[in-house]
Amino acid sequence: MLLSPCAISHANAPGLAPEAAIATGEASYYADRFAGKRTASGEAYDPSDFTAAHRSLPFGTRVRVTDVQTGRSVVVRINDRGPWGKDRLIDVSRAAANEIGLARRGRGTVSIALAQDDTDTDTAED
Repeated sequence: MLLSPCAISHANAPGLAPEAAIATGEASYYADRFAGKRTASGEAYDPSDFTAAHRSLPFGTRVRVTDVQTGRSVVVRINDRGPWGKDRLIDVSRAAANEIGLARRGRGTVSIALAQDDTDTDTAED
């Protein structure tokens, strides 16, 4: 988690179609000790919000994160940079990790895709 503020960017990632798979890789979730700390976008991290860190997607981009093992998905909003471990694709909030079943394992394989539209804020699907 970065603690220095950056400018907020557009909500849409240019050139990518909604619900088109962007990538598949390892995900983990933020430790509780980060609650209240500033993210790279300048927002305070709230474990109950559906947010995530990604290395390059613009702040405000909404992505659907699907846990490959459970098949459950959740829409999160990118508001931070990271993860900084070479083997991870995305870090999600505790709320998002709970919804998709990732919190029990600590990390797991997920696929990410742009959410269908900017108002798509639903939580896990069965």
